[in-house]
Amino acid sequence: MNLLRGQAQNENSELDFIDRSLRVPFDSDRAEYIRRGIRERIRQASVTICVVTDSTVHSKWVDWEIRESLRMGKGVVAMHPGAEKPSSVPRALIEHNIPIVPWHQSDLMVAIDLAASNRERQP
Repeated sequence: MNLLRGQAQNENSELDFIDRSLRVPFDSDRAEYIRRGIRERIRQASVTICVVTDSTVHSKWVDWEIRESLRMGKGVVAMHPGAEKPSSVPRALIEHNIPIVPWHQSDLMVAIDLAASNRERQP
């Protein structure tokens, strides 16, 4: 996420976005409290970007965040920072046919624009 933030701040970059990600994770064992906080961040966004690495599939919250974003009518973009896509990805990406784009500014910008324009048509 820090690399994406840095890329957006580069004056030679055309990438521009408002960062709604959590800089400090919710510190709670109460699942509903965490869900409420994440929902508020999703509500403020038009597109949710999911950075997909080999460890993403093991996250306690990522699959839920993707599903919640779609339920709220938000666009979802999945991107991978490595040379190859991870071998395992959150199930919601597969079930909703969300492609995983490489970490290239042009590919990411196209994916964000497409997700934003299609968000009303998503489940």
